[in-house]
Amino acid sequence: MEKEIVSEIIEMAWDDQTSFNQIEKLHGISEKNVIKLMRRELKPSSFKIWRKRVSGRVSKHENLKNDNG
Repeated sequence: MEKEIVSEIIEMAWDDQTSFNQIEKLHGISEKNVIKLMRRELKPSSFKIWRKRVSGRVSKHENLKNDNG
């Protein structure tokens, strides 16, 4: 995967308004693989902070949006 695309995926993953479904539609990479990419590309402490932020966050999970709204 090209560095530019990896950087774009990381940026999208950090963005609270971009859902995992949007990342998958644009780049063809599933939530599971976004998590693997983030684990591989970020420092361990940054990865932990990111995981804590996105875990259960409605804006990252469109299916949670649909259940709650």
